[in-house]
Amino acid sequence: MTSTARPHLNRRLAEFGTTIFAEMSALAVQTGSINLGQGFPDTDGPEEIREAAVRALRDGRGNQYPPGPGVPELRTAIAAHQQRRYALTYDPDTEVLVTAGATEAIAAALLALLEPGDEVIAFEPYYDSYAACIAMAGGTRVPVTLRPDGDSFRLDLDELRAAVTDRTRLLLINTPHNPTGTVLTRAELTAIAELAVERDLLVVTDEVYEHLVFDDAEHLPLATFPGMRDRTVTIGSAGKTFSFTGWKVGWVTGSPSLVSAVRSAKQFLTYVASGPFQYAVAEALALPDSYYEAFRADMRAKRDLLASGLAEAGFGVFRTAGTYFITTDIRPLGESDGFAFCRALPERAGVVAIPNAVFYDHREAGAPFVRFAFCKQTAVLEEAVKRLKALAG
Repeated sequence: MTSTARPHLNRRLAEFGTTIFAEMSALAVQTGSINLGQGFPDTDGPEEIREAAVRALRDGRGNQYPPGPGVPELRTAIAAHQQRRYALTYDPDTEVLVTAGATEAIAAALLALLEPGDEVIAFEPYYDSYAACIAMAGGTRVPVTLRPDGDSFRLDLDELRAAVTDRTRLLLINTPHNPTGTVLTRAELTAIAELAVERDLLVVTDEVYEHLVFDDAEHLPLATFPGMRDRTVTIGSAGKTFSFTGWKVGWVTGSPSLVSAVRSAKQFLTYVASGPFQYAVAEALALPDSYYEAFRADMRAKRDLLASGLAEAGFGVFRTAGTYFITTDIRPLGESDGFAFCRALPERAGVVAIPNAVFYDHREAGAPFVRFAFCKQTAVLEEAVKRLKALAG
């Protein structure tokens, strides 16, 4: 009998193969389709920030190894950002750590804070690196499912409380939430904070879409809630806010003991990264509020354009309160298998999307849902909408 197992891959990672993003992006190239699958902008961020990176390169800043915790200018800028936006005070020297994007921050935090067998509660559907990083750390993931409730996905707090056991070590929270676009409310975050304090749990919060909230939604960092500052590792990223995803500049803020623990793991992953870009991101974080307001308004208009087009094409469309993704229901189109639908969509309509089931442990719960990204040029979205409307016919 021929084995289909990949040789030499350790059992912790045996369930993880090539990501769906690689598969669908390759399909987009193959078919000449518009790629609304992978979440990266198709335009660069502010010109003055690109020039800041060029200036750092020319001045020889960051061309060699930067300091392990990150360049002082960026750590200071991150601390100032947290203070200005959320009244959270962090010491740049002991409570801020720069990472190679948020993905490394997540990996380093879980590797540092988990012991083999510890349980980690995460809200499914979840970003695919969560499951892999929990596995690499030897932890056990315990999904709590966000379920459709009207035009959005919501958290069942009773289900969350019931999921906590004596083996639970950590809550992994993502708000604004990818892929559903849910932004946790003050009441939900208050309940999560009370549960964490009551059960003495650590919390890692992925807040990379903090500046992409729409309408009446508000981003509230969990670390601002009573009892949470010293038990929370907060993760941020420049990529989503400033549209420089390739620079891979992320960060961690938290108490000295938590940041020190994460740094202990991080130094054996990349050690350091993105030297010149760190100086540029330091300048980006000092941009005036008008930048953030214009960025949010632009993305809101693109959200509305794509959401309307998807509805006209026959999709069930869930409201996106944050991030730059829209989750849709394909059942109104007479479909129920998101994988089959997304693999056929490039040939049917010349557009690529992602099946939400890849973000679930309970694949059946995500089977009819499909995610589209709207962080693209307006003309690209208009063409995608035009193509998708062929489905309605």
